Order: sequence, then structure tokens, then C-alpha cells
Amino acid sequence: MNFTSEEVEEILRLLDATSHDELAIEIEHMHVVFRRGREGGWTQETRTQGSRAAILLEGANNEKKGPAAAAGGATSAEAGTIEIRSPLAGTFYRAPKPGADPFVEVGSRVDASTIVAIVETMKLMNSIHAGVEGEVAEICVANGEFVEPTTVLIRLKARKP
Repeated sequence: MNFTSEEVEEILRLLDATSHDELAIEIEHMHVVFRRGREGGWTQETRTQGSRAAILLEGANNEKKGPAAAAGGATSAEAGTIEIRSPLAGTFYRAPKPGADPFVEVGSRVDASTIVAIVETMKLMNSIHAGVEGEVAEICVANGEFVEPTTVLIRLKARKP
């Protein structure tokens, strides 16, 4: 289930009329958190269970894909490559605000809950989580660049168990 832009606008309108700084909504397999920002705007963090932005690939001919593969499908000849893809269209940001340190750099170790980037859509900041454990191998998109759904944002090297 996804919210329409009209539903998001209505939620934000209602939140603006309250003194609350955060609203968490859990529906089916989706968890959405709206948080009031420092300047009064709102940020949105969305997590879905059963699908994730990262896709683990075992190799070009012997692919083992995560659940998100159905949404975007990725291919890579390098074994153990994890591609973090944008779940929606918007502007890609590497840091939480201008001038701040990036969430991750090449060589950074991440786990499933690590925020690796933000995609801004309709003035809402959507946190992008790694979804798996690994090490950042490549940042594929420039800061401030517009991305489409399924655009590869970051490539990780899978962590060996």
C-alpha cells in the first residue's frame, strides 16, 4: 500500500494544526514516520517489510535476488554486489542537511538500519536504509541529482558471514 500525494498532503495539513512533532503509521507491511523538522517542515521515513531497496547478487549466471528484485531487477557480474536503488522519484541527497557530513562514504561499513541517503519527494525527506550489512563500494549518484524509481544509488560489497 502506498499513500497518494493527496493523502500525504492531508496528513501534513492535519499535523500542522497540532503541537505534535511526530506521527508513526503502521499499515499492513509498511511503517511510515512523519517528523517535524527544525525549520517547521516535515520529514518522512518509510520502511516496508518484505521488500527493500537493496538487492544481493551472487553472480551473473547464478543470481540470488532479494525481494526487491521484482520491483526493479538488477544485474551485476561481480559476485556479492548489493545495489541500493531508489524506491521513488525525487532529489538524491547524501547528507541530512546542506554542509553536514554525508551519511556514508566509500569504505563505510553499514548494517540493515543504516541510513545511507535521503530522497526528497514533494518536500518530504525519505530516508534510504542500506537494508543489509556490507561496505560502501561506490556512490553512483551525485548529490542533488534527480533520480527515478529503481535508479542505483549506492553499491555495497556484501559482508561475508
